[in-house]
Order: sequence, then C-alpha cells, then structure tokens
Amino acid sequence: MDSQSATPTQQTNTISKRQGPADSELPIMISPSYPGQPLLEAFGELRGDIEALVARVGGVLLRGFDVPSVDDFQQFAAAFGHPLLSYEFASTPRLAVSSGIYTSTEYPAHQHIPLHNEQAYTREWPMKIWFHCVTASPEGGETPIADSRAIYRRMPAEIRERFAPGILYVRNYGDFDMPWQKVFNTEDRAEVEAFCLRAGIRCEWKPDGDLRTTQLCQSIETHPVTGEQVWFNQGHLFHVSNLQPEVRESLEELLDPEDMPRNVFFADGSPIDDAIFDEIRGVLADETVMFPWQAGDVLMLDNMLVAHARTPFKGPRKVVVAMAEGHGNLSKD
Repeated sequence: MDSQSATPTQQTNTISKRQGPADSELPIMISPSYPGQPLLEAFGELRGDIEALVARVGGVLLRGFDVPSVDDFQQFAAAFGHPLLSYEFASTPRLAVSSGIYTSTEYPAHQHIPLHNEQAYTREWPMKIWFHCVTASPEGGETPIADSRAIYRRMPAEIRERFAPGILYVRNYGDFDMPWQKVFNTEDRAEVEAFCLRAGIRCEWKPDGDLRTTQLCQSIETHPVTGEQVWFNQGHLFHVSNLQPEVRESLEELLDPEDMPRNVFFADGSPIDDAIFDEIRGVLADETVMFPWQAGDVLMLDNMLVAHARTPFKGPRKVVVAMAEGHGNLSKD
C-alpha cells in the first residue's frame, strides 16, 4: 500500500522479503529523497510523517538513509524531544554503548527471543523504542514485529477474560537468573528496597542473600493516546513453559514453583496451565511480521502498539537500541 506524503520522501510497506499477515501494514517504509541522504539532515522533513505513521500503524522502517555512526542514531532518536531512557529493572543482559544506547539483548546467537513489548513485565515502560542495524547478519537475526492491537483482538475471549485482572511475576535472582546487583544496578540493598517500594514490587531477601521479587502487572492495557486495547505482558516469556524441557525438568526437581528463576501466575496466585500459553504463542505467531535487516536501517516503534522479537543468527550482527518517553501504571495494588 502506498501512502501520500507532503514531502519528497517515499512511504510504502512493500519491503523486500517481508512476511506477515495480509492485513498488516507493519512496518511502513520511508525512503530518502535522494540516494544516501543523511538521516539527520532529513529529520525536519521526516518528523511529521514518522510521528503520524507510528501513531496509526505502530512502526516505521527508515531504509536507504546514511547513518554514519551510532552517535547519529542517538541524535536522531533524541531529536523527537524526549530524553533517552536507561535500562532499569532489567530482565535480560544488555551492554551500554553510549548514553541512552544499548546493545540488543545479549543472548547466544542460536537462541530465539520471543515477541514482547519492552518492559511489559513491569508497571513502567518506554512508549517509544528505536532499533538501528549497524551490521546485518548474513543469516537470520531478524527483528520480527507484531501489532499488539491485532494480538488482543485475535486472542480467545476466555483468555482475555482470565488475564484481565493482570498477572503475577515472580523472580528469584542469583544462580539461575541475573544477579540482583546487575538488575538494579547497585550493590546496596537499601537502594533495591527503595526502588521496589516506588515501583510497587514486593521484595524479600532470602537466607542465602539472594532476592525474590513479586509484582502484579497488567496483561491488557489501554493505549494512553489512541484509547485502543493492547495485549501487553511478558507472561509467555516468564512462565516455566518457556524453558527448554530438559532445563525445566531439572529445575523442577530442585525447586518449588515460587522458587523457579522466573515464573508467572494468575493475579490470585494460582498457576497458569501450559496449554494456555500454547494458545497465546499461537496467536503471536499468526500476527508476526518479519523482514531481513539491511545495514543502516532504523526501525521506530510505538512500544505499546507493536511487539518485537529476535530470530537466531549466524555470523556477525550488531543492532543497537534506544528507548524514550517513559509511561507507567502504578495503581495495580
């Protein structure tokens, strides 16, 4: 589908090798006015189109622009007017590249990272997220995306109803999950306790010195601007069914459900059956849009309207991330 634009830039979602639902517009691609146009130079003419398209469709792919450095990407993301956010209460390992810029999740290349909205396992999250492909992997390494509104609509009504009160995330930091010192960026227990109090997280220091946190978070959320309902949680990532079968089996021989590195429960604390997450993962798969990266690409998403993932890859790959416009819901208790 071609869109009309008041600027010389071209808008289209005809992206080479794109795969996804026929009715999905994700992502709208914007091309430069001339070959090799610097992205920062184009910002003035692009901004209005980008903001309108991200608000409507959820995601824009800027392809064919010159992005000579990560600093240029940082300046582009910051130019939208919100300070770039730090990565707090982390669930996955990342490396800081520069102020407000991080590597994408540092998981081994052979592992798949399922679809998720950034920090939807908390009550505070970024509204905007940018990805910049510095080096495209020669094989795999895509960043699949999906419309969270379409996921909500496709989700079986009985699952939406059961999840509506929210879900309970339980994390045990230490040997099997990230150390709490890395998650909270401190060695000071008092700082951890203060963060948890502010964020509505229940924390408990265990006899071995490790930490357990419990937090009731949203499963379904209303977008603050569009008013649309979105599927917005990471239950399928935190539930024990996300573990490799042999890992899960060995951990369950050692640990009670509440002592697993990560687990998720219904709002009332009752367990969630694996079959429910099988259905949820099926819906996510049906709404997935995928396309290969090209070096220099910049993808901008509304983090509530669009979820993202990562496929396994071989060879070199470098994708960096920026986040901005913090938003939250601290009224679950």
